[in-house]
Amino acid sequence: MQHGPAVRRRKLGAELRALRTSAGLTSGEAARLVGWHQSKVSRIETGTSGVKPADVRLLLDAYAVADRQLRELLMVLAGSEDSGGRTHWWHAYRGVLPPTYRDFISLESQAGAMRTLETTVVPGLLQTPEYARAVTKAAVEGLPEDRLDTLVEVRLARQDVLRADPPLELSAVLDEAVLRREVGGPGVMTRQLERLVEAARLPQVRLQVLPFAAGAHIGVTGPFVIFSFSSTSDLDVVVLDHLTSSLYLERKEDLRAYTEAFNALQIHALSPEDSLDFIAGTAAGA
Repeated sequence: MQHGPAVRRRKLGAELRALRTSAGLTSGEAARLVGWHQSKVSRIETGTSGVKPADVRLLLDAYAVADRQLRELLMVLAGSEDSGGRTHWWHAYRGVLPPTYRDFISLESQAGAMRTLETTVVPGLLQTPEYARAVTKAAVEGLPEDRLDTLVEVRLARQDVLRADPPLELSAVLDEAVLRREVGGPGVMTRQLERLVEAARLPQVRLQVLPFAAGAHIGVTGPFVIFSFSSTSDLDVVVLDHLTSSLYLERKEDLRAYTEAFNALQIHALSPEDSLDFIAGTAAGA
């Protein structure tokens, strides 16, 4: 169980080591190709030291890695740039967003799929501006209006991943409490539920409701997110949110346990079609 930066360094190092091996190079040979000492390559591969995006680009070129999506993902794991050397949009908010939130956004931006259990609020990728504002204001008391505006702006900017090419594949299981908890007042909640109905009809979104009638379930311990990457499953990670930080689980046994838990929740939840009707009915009665 680690915080984001440590997980990213270790995952990045492991992937670079695998790419070097596939290229048929020793760490010493790789170092000579890029003009480094062999110890620097070793430190990067073991995740014991940070690595600059420019250094990752050098290694990827030396290993003849042509997969654009994989290069992009590894550059994100390295830091602030994409594969073309451009700064990612969320770094404009460095003074506002804590590092753990920036790490979460960076993973979300490059993941091929995201599975999430939500037990209290609507997933951020599906929130309306008014709902996002009400949730943020309640979560952080005494927040100045301009900072609140910025955090809502970031929340809405994150939703672009659902409109990307290809889009993020989102599978969400929502406890019925998410739909019943009135956030921001009746009008805000009605519009939010209507937004969920619209989202549920998108081909890249699979939305299921876990009704109260399902009783106790494996998700009662709290919400979680599983990020999966199409380039390599070795980079998959589980994220657990806490009040002041996020924890990242990367061990294969942790990933397996949370994947099995999510699959079980999907089985006990209403089907996507019945969930859509359930949400629409809740909106009509809100």
